[in-house]
Amino acid sequence: MVRLGLIAVSVVLLLLALAWGFQRQLIYLPDTSAVTAGAGVEDVVLETSDGLRLGAWLVPARAPDRGIAVLVANGNGGNRAGRAPLAQALAARGLTVLLFDYRGYGGNDGSPSEEGLARDVRAAQRFLAEYGVPPERTVYFGESLGAAVTTELATSVAPGGLVLRSPFVDLASVGKEHYPFLPVGLLLRDEFPVAERLGRVKAPVVVVFGSADRVVPPEQSRAVAAAAPTLKDLVEIPDADHNDAELVHGPEVIAAVVRLADQL
Repeated sequence: MVRLGLIAVSVVLLLLALAWGFQRQLIYLPDTSAVTAGAGVEDVVLETSDGLRLGAWLVPARAPDRGIAVLVANGNGGNRAGRAPLAQALAARGLTVLLFDYRGYGGNDGSPSEEGLARDVRAAQRFLAEYGVPPERTVYFGESLGAAVTTELATSVAPGGLVLRSPFVDLASVGKEHYPFLPVGLLLRDEFPVAERLGRVKAPVVVVFGSADRVVPPEQSRAVAAAAPTLKDLVEIPDADHNDAELVHGPEVIAAVVRLADQL
């Protein structure tokens, strides 16, 4: 019995060690392929404070230009090519859009982490400011994990508005949904406390989520909305799962961004 107990403890410790060592491979799911811009899209390069050069696309607004930019922070998977339909739909409504890939995504050097993504999104914001769009004329659009990235940015560089698509309360809360057998809160290196940070954001906030989201439970997105001091809109898209087209770049998502932009 003692031997069996020791074996069981050893197995548990091994699993915990593996979870600790490989957790970022479970969190970040990059498509590392280099991507090529299509027609009407400008290839640009962002420079981070720690010396990385990140690929990005600037999608100019079509007439009439509202003079507002949307900074898009991706979720944890894929690369910026998957967000091109979102950018084109927003550009068609008169909004300039910046798509970029985090470190380790889309052919970029580096490995993703919470600190690294914070540097990456700041490089994107600086680019837009140098391009001539000040923060107060910029909407930060964060998708899932990107909602955590843009919320953290908004606590230090206030935007005109903040759109959070499928946000979670914090990474531990959503991790427990998918790994209930692990002490996720004790193991995580990257915390991404969205709801806690959102309490310090004074910009108007819009939360968009799908009622059938199997990645980020809808109740978590509702809890994030409840934490926003200046919630302007809560948009629930019926029967939409996390990566369904209507939640990624559907008309209700585009309309929610445009409504917020019209208030700036």
